[in-house]
Amino acid sequence: MITISSFLHRDALCDVIRRWMYDEARPADAELLTGLVHFNHVYVSRYLAQFAGQVFAGLHGEPFSSRPVRVKGDLKDALVIDPPYCNERIDELVRDYRLTPGRFYRETPFHGTLYFRSRCGRTEYIGTSRIKRVRRLAEKSARRIIDRIFTTIKGHADALADERAQLLGIPRESLLTTPEEMTEEFLRAENRLLMDFQGKRPIEGVEKALPINDVAGMKVILEETEQWRLTELIDRLPACEIVEEERHLGRYNATNLIVRYRPLREDILARPLGKGLLDLMEARGCAPEEAERAFAKFVRSGEEEVLLEIILSTYQELLESEIGRSIHEDRIIEQRLYQPYRGPLARNIQCLMEYLFTFPASSQRELGELPIKLWNRYLPDYFDEVLKQLFHIPMPADE
Repeated sequence: MITISSFLHRDALCDVIRRWMYDEARPADAELLTGLVHFNHVYVSRYLAQFAGQVFAGLHGEPFSSRPVRVKGDLKDALVIDPPYCNERIDELVRDYRLTPGRFYRETPFHGTLYFRSRCGRTEYIGTSRIKRVRRLAEKSARRIIDRIFTTIKGHADALADERAQLLGIPRESLLTTPEEMTEEFLRAENRLLMDFQGKRPIEGVEKALPINDVAGMKVILEETEQWRLTELIDRLPACEIVEEERHLGRYNATNLIVRYRPLREDILARPLGKGLLDLMEARGCAPEEAERAFAKFVRSGEEEVLLEIILSTYQELLESEIGRSIHEDRIIEQRLYQPYRGPLARNIQCLMEYLFTFPASSQRELGELPIKLWNRYLPDYFDEVLKQLFHIPMPADE
């Protein structure tokens, strides 16, 4: 199942996800999830600020400033306000953005921090850190699971085709299969998987760990002739190493680095929890002093190392990914539209993951029967009602 390697106690969260898919929620999951989601958010935000400070100080060797942002428009504005250099393409992108800013998904929620340095009398944007939002985390977790399940169903369907070919005494490649027969075999394989979930039988391949390494992330802006400086810096930083490097070429051009990092726990624990989280925890029956103790225990008993993502890009390529040919939001929409498996089981997984990651944000203290079972069928309207009930949103009165 899902292993979120930027989090602490990731095996515990992985176990909750696995059990909920088999409809094996426990009353204790309500409190467990609250800590796993909220405490991890605080932990990630603090070690990410810690790490980003080391990176930007190491790269630029001079004081830098930062400011938090909550929507993508703030990032896009920072990119175009004072470009570090210009050419025909950059001028075109900046002009288009300034003429019709509303076309560029400015209101997209974005939990991040922008970093700047002062240079030659101008303020220069040098990068970003961000935490993947709960909804995007639920969506990505669901997509990973759905892709794995789709592969499993196809494998079962292929096995059924093999059986048919064997009965006919012909090689599989000689089997002529009509579209109707292919659909029937796929549906039979899907139904078999649903029965396995309902019967709480382990499913080969589905329960294998599926890592998500980019919940904590950074973007670092360096021109190509300077990009070697980042990898050299990471090699010099204590308790830090690059474990994976992937170069993207084409419409989207950047280098993705996965970095293993050992945060300074006691530095993270030196600050008290914020009022917002303390209020939320108190609404769930946890007094402020108890919440502080629980957070300290959560951090000290968790894994020593985490993984985070760094996207290394030039200024122009970052501009392309925010307002140009490879806009990030367009790529997200494409992922949603072209997901190969979109049946009832896929929708159920998506909604179950959203419910799981959203539950801790509600004031509901007790976890009863799960409202979503993978083997049942629901209309989309039902999922809307599930979330309304979770947050006690009144239903419209009957006419």
